[in-house]
Amino acid sequence: MKKKKKFNWACLNTRTGFLTLLTLLFTLKYIYAGYIDFNLGLSDPYQHFIMWTSPIGSMLLLLSLALYIKKPLLSYIGMLIMDFINTALLFANIVYYRQFSDFLTIKTIANTSKVSQGLGKSAVSLLHPDDILIFIDLVVIIALLIFKIIKIDQRKYRFSANFAVTSLACLIIGTNLFLSETSRPRLLRNTFDRVYVVKYLGLSSFTTYDTIKSFQTSDVSKTANADELNQIIDFTQKNYAKPNKSYFGLAKNKNVIIIHLESFQQFLINLKVNGKEVTPFLNSLYRNKNTLSYSNFFHQVGLGRTSDAENMLETGTFGISDGSLFTSLGSNNTFQAAPQILRQSGYTSAVFHGNVGSFWNRNDVYKNLGYNYFFDKNYFSNEKQDLDGYGVKDKLLFAESIKYLEQMQQPFYVKYITVTNHIPFQLDDEDKDPDFKTSDTSDQTINNYFETAHYLDQAVKEFFDYLKKSGLYNNTMVVIYGDHYGISNSENNTLAPLLNMNSASWSSYDNTQLQRVPFMIHMPGIKGGIKKTYAGEIDVLPTLLHLLGIKTKNYIQFGTDILSKYHRQVVVFRNGTIVTPDYVIINGKASVGNVYNNKTGKLIKHFSANQKKLFKHLTSYASQSLHYSDILNNRNLLRLYTPKGFIPDDPSQFNYLTQFKQMIELRQQLGKASTSMYSQHKGTTTNMYSTDAPELKNRTEEITTVPASIAGEKTGSDATSVSSQSSATSSNK
Repeated sequence: MKKKKKFNWACLNTRTGFLTLLTLLFTLKYIYAGYIDFNLGLSDPYQHFIMWTSPIGSMLLLLSLALYIKKPLLSYIGMLIMDFINTALLFANIVYYRQFSDFLTIKTIANTSKVSQGLGKSAVSLLHPDDILIFIDLVVIIALLIFKIIKIDQRKYRFSANFAVTSLACLIIGTNLFLSETSRPRLLRNTFDRVYVVKYLGLSSFTTYDTIKSFQTSDVSKTANADELNQIIDFTQKNYAKPNKSYFGLAKNKNVIIIHLESFQQFLINLKVNGKEVTPFLNSLYRNKNTLSYSNFFHQVGLGRTSDAENMLETGTFGISDGSLFTSLGSNNTFQAAPQILRQSGYTSAVFHGNVGSFWNRNDVYKNLGYNYFFDKNYFSNEKQDLDGYGVKDKLLFAESIKYLEQMQQPFYVKYITVTNHIPFQLDDEDKDPDFKTSDTSDQTINNYFETAHYLDQAVKEFFDYLKKSGLYNNTMVVIYGDHYGISNSENNTLAPLLNMNSASWSSYDNTQLQRVPFMIHMPGIKGGIKKTYAGEIDVLPTLLHLLGIKTKNYIQFGTDILSKYHRQVVVFRNGTIVTPDYVIINGKASVGNVYNNKTGKLIKHFSANQKKLFKHLTSYASQSLHYSDILNNRNLLRLYTPKGFIPDDPSQFNYLTQFKQMIELRQQLGKASTSMYSQHKGTTTNMYSTDAPELKNRTEEITTVPASIAGEKTGSDATSVSSQSSATSSNK
């Protein structure tokens, strides 16, 4: 018999061999974590391949730095230290991800004390037995070195040999970035979720990218000066619109609920497909005498899409020109946003969203906006059938939110961000309405769009039914708006016949008209009606604040109150397009071939002297609006300006880990003075919510009971008691 050959350790007895071993072992650990601990959303073999190779280049680069150390022992120690640092970073992200479904940023690492405080007693519970695999290779390698099974290479290496390894590492990193760009173009410029960067570039590269971005943001902010700020203040003051006396304060001290209709366009309102209304409930609301409805309201988002819409709604400033303000600047910028402004009037605030908190960097941004609470995907049921591509389905989001909403002190400012009506607009068969038959165009995206919009309409109706049953309806102003287009310009020709439009003569003018989205303000007793006023998302904040009786003149806001007779009917798109009741100027270029008559839809081939003067004024106003907003945000100028009567928030006071527990404790401390729905009804109102969501059939506990892990906020303290309290009250009712 032939003797089995023993493993030849000689290949590891060189520095490059040792470096290769460390790189291989770390890559295997990273791949293991990528599948077991992280949810990277890998959707095709190409993405899997990119993820497998993403840590190799950065690990090689780090380890190669130790090759330049001349003393052999110190060189090996240097490689082990680099490996340990990278492994520790991986491990820290694993633990952090289990709690937050997000990755560590430089800002988070710099505030380690606050993070550890937020984790509290849950830190130990977040550890898993298999975590030992993350560090076991280091222990084994050190042991092999101590027992000289792996020998330290005593040879001297020339600079050229070491530089070759570094160059190889840089080549691999460059190749990885190229592959990533082919799969996800403009990855680093249009980042909307840290998960995407980690998926394509790896943790080490993400941390490096985040560090560079943080320093860039800091450097830009340092260039701020008072002259620029004064110019911006002068511009917004000059364009300020006084409130309408008939509406100012009409909703004073009312609750505010904002319903964010994902990818919902105005043409859906009153549209019939195969003889059936696509959105019957929203149609009835649109025509309701207690609803201010706007037929010429436009989205104004840029690359930030949904996050841009939120930013305009909350801050009255535009999104930035080269990405998402939320992801690029939101972690560090100072804002004077609706939740902060309303807190001066006694409001508490919350967001309900069925996606992970890292999406669009919301975990960080919402704290800077001043939101007390943020209930993301972790606070809702997460069984496979409960989710679509972008989070918890809308009917489930509304239904399961009540157990949290009812604990909030009134008055409150609350936002619901829906997700089901998001491209590719896919809906499970069990969620489709058998009485609604969608279109049969050649574009399945369009056909799906009507089905998911119909589903969203049903979800909103169920929520309104609850508002009425619970009594919230009578003391609440509900704001409903579409965040941006759902059907892209490339699909509009196919859509045209369904809208009774001619696809053969389709133009840029028609594309612009389809950027209308719904905007409705519904409140019992409001003097409603369908208004033809031209406005956009930038105008929402001053309008709502005036309805709530809050003066806005001292705030820097680029929109104006839509209800004011001084409202400027000029809608500026992020790409520069301008829409007024009379004209459409494409991309802000007031030249022949780019300006349409908004009443006829025809190109204006010759400009009169008055038109030239007007177009120059409009393009100047649009350019200044976008320019000043960009300077304000890019240089974080609001940190230098505090309006009279405004008290800035400290973002560190908000802890989205212990928020539900805080709500319960606050209600108990207030006792009879508590204004929560739970207190007013002397128990839960979850039994008042009715839904036909098939996922919740025979699963009433999802609506009535707070998960034990959330009730105790993962601190291991009194999870059972809080959960039992909600559960018992529900059963008694």
